[in-house]
Amino acid sequence: MKKNLFYLISAVVLTACNSSSETENITSDDPSSTIVERRSCPSEEIRAELLKNDPAARQRYANVEVGVQNVLDGKVLADGTVDIPVVVNVLYRTSAENLSDSRIAEQIAILNADFAGTNTDASKIPAEFSGIKAGDTKVRFHLVKTVRKSTAKTKWGTNDAMKKASSGGIDATSPSSYFNLWVVGNMGGILGYATFPESAGLWNDGVVIAAPYFGKTGATSPYNLGRTATHEVGHYLNLRHIWGDATCGNDLVSDTPTQTGANYGKPTYPKYNTCSGTSRSIMFMNYMDYVDDAAMFMFSAGQKSRTQSVLTSTGARSGLRVY
Repeated sequence: MKKNLFYLISAVVLTACNSSSETENITSDDPSSTIVERRSCPSEEIRAELLKNDPAARQRYANVEVGVQNVLDGKVLADGTVDIPVVVNVLYRTSAENLSDSRIAEQIAILNADFAGTNTDASKIPAEFSGIKAGDTKVRFHLVKTVRKSTAKTKWGTNDAMKKASSGGIDATSPSSYFNLWVVGNMGGILGYATFPESAGLWNDGVVIAAPYFGKTGATSPYNLGRTATHEVGHYLNLRHIWGDATCGNDLVSDTPTQTGANYGKPTYPKYNTCSGTSRSIMFMNYMDYVDDAAMFMFSAGQKSRTQSVLTSTGARSGLRVY
C-alpha cells in the first residue's frame, strides 16, 4: 500500500536526520578523482536536508503533493504539450569542460526523445511493462541560451556554489520561468543533482550535471547516453527514485513495482525482488533507477501524470508554461 502524505514527509525529514556529509562542499582539488564506478544522485538527500531545516519548504512540498493528487484525480493539462525553455550554464576550467554547442544540442535532443518516448531503445521495454509505459509525457525542452564562464575551480560540491556569481558560479536566469541547467567540470563521485518543485523559482532552482556525463559525444562510459540529465530532470519535475530511497520504499507512483533498493550496472530482465512477502518483477530499466545509461529507457504512465501535474496552470512549475 502507498503511504499517506504525512507519513512520507516525516520519512523524508527523518532521512535528513540520518544523512551525513553528502550535502557538504567537496574541497579537495585533486582532479584525478573523477571516475564514477556506480551511479549516485544525492538529490533526495539534499531535499531531505532542506525539508528538515525549512518549515516553509515543507509547506511548499505538501502543497505540491496536494496538487499532484488533484491532477491524478482527473484534471489534465489544458494545452497538451508543455515546451520548457532551457538555459545551460557552463562552468569550465579546461577546453574539454567547455562543452560545445553541438554537445549541448545533443543533450537537449536526448531529453526530448526520452520524454517523448521516441528514444530508439524504447523497443527494449519488456512486454510486461509495455501497457504502463509513459510513451509521450507531453514535455519538451528548447534551448534559449548558453552562458559560459571560465573558472579555476577543480571540483564542485552539492552546496550550490555553482549557482551564485558571488561564489564563482553563474546566477540563474529567471528560475521561475526558465529551467536552468548548470554543467561543471568535476563533482567527484556525483554525476548530477536536482532541486524538486518545492524549490520552484528560488535562486538555486535547477539541475547540475558533471561535464563527463553530459550528452553522448565525448561522455564517459557507462554514463554516456545523456541519461544523467533525464534522471535529474525527472527529479526537477517531481519524480522520486523508483525505490523510494528506502528498502521497499514508496515513490508515490502506483504503477512502478515496489523494489528493495537501487539497481546498478546492466541487470538482466526479468529481475525479481521480494517486498512485504511478495516476489515481483521490477522495473529496473526506469529512468529513475541507478542502472547504467544503456540499461534505462522508460518512464511509467504514473510518472507521466506526476510530471504533468507540476506543469499545469496551477502547478508548482506553471511559470515554465509562459513561453
